[in-house]
Amino acid sequence: MKNKKKIILSVVSVVVILGIIAGSLALYFTRYFKDKNDTEEFYRQNVASAGYENTIETAYPFTDVYGIISEHFRSALPEGKTEKKVAVIGYDGCRADIVAERQDGGAINYLLSGGASINLTYCGGVNYPAENTQATSTAPGWCSMLTGVWADIHGITGNGITKTVEPKTLMTSLIEEDVIDDAAFITKWKGHFTNDNSTYKDEKAYCEENGIDVEFDLRKNTEEVHTGAMEEITSADCADFVLIIYESTDSAGHNFGFSFNNPVYKDGFRTQEEYGYEAIKAIEARETYETEDWLIIVTSDHGGIGTGHGGASVQERMNFVVMNKEWN
Repeated sequence: MKNKKKIILSVVSVVVILGIIAGSLALYFTRYFKDKNDTEEFYRQNVASAGYENTIETAYPFTDVYGIISEHFRSALPEGKTEKKVAVIGYDGCRADIVAERQDGGAINYLLSGGASINLTYCGGVNYPAENTQATSTAPGWCSMLTGVWADIHGITGNGITKTVEPKTLMTSLIEEDVIDDAAFITKWKGHFTNDNSTYKDEKAYCEENGIDVEFDLRKNTEEVHTGAMEEITSADCADFVLIIYESTDSAGHNFGFSFNNPVYKDGFRTQEEYGYEAIKAIEARETYETEDWLIIVTSDHGGIGTGHGGASVQERMNFVVMNKEWN
């Protein structure tokens, strides 16, 4: 009987060990081997099926979002409205082709059901296939949107560079010009304003020294970012300009691969879509919503390929903008 138990235990141990080895190998191949089917042709097919109003060749520069936000705040209030608001819901590292996988119950389909526009934009300084002039990465991507200029002016060619106070982001300049009262920047990535070489370290210090009401809110993870976003949106004194950056797609891409064929990457997209939907519904549930004129934008800073980004490929270059206004 004892020998039989030993044999059973040995078999179980071998099965467990083989399972661990198989899982480790699967993780290794998923994380470190580029999806060979992620070709430009395959990418273009998926982008075409996403229903964008423009094409890769006619994509808008991501810097144009700066003008759209600025114009919204500076334009006349519609009848019955007393206050302008903007919410930018960022999906960090979200490829433009994965948007074809959107589902009901997500932010994008919800906005589109209400007549929103959906357009391709490009990061990297110039459109594909020209060689990009700044890295297709987080810091230059969001900085270009927030300043309205490319890296040849704002200086953020890649991650790990601190921007000078000028050119200021919309958050700071709109407050200084008395266009808005306050802003909130909610994120989990320390590279935005917490590290020694973070992008907005100097601008954050400038705001603190000059009493400019920009809340730089660093959270531990994407779930806590969502908690912070919901706290901000549901508060009676919600900031006029709210920037929320979710990082489920970027984390999934770096760990398991930026690919339309990667189920983990798709799950990251769906998680962000659920968070984005909850944020939009919370905006609409505000007691003062009927007197507020909201511009709501769902967007991404860059794409990715393999387990990284920063390069010149079309998969890295394209991002997107979905908003509850027409693209002017």
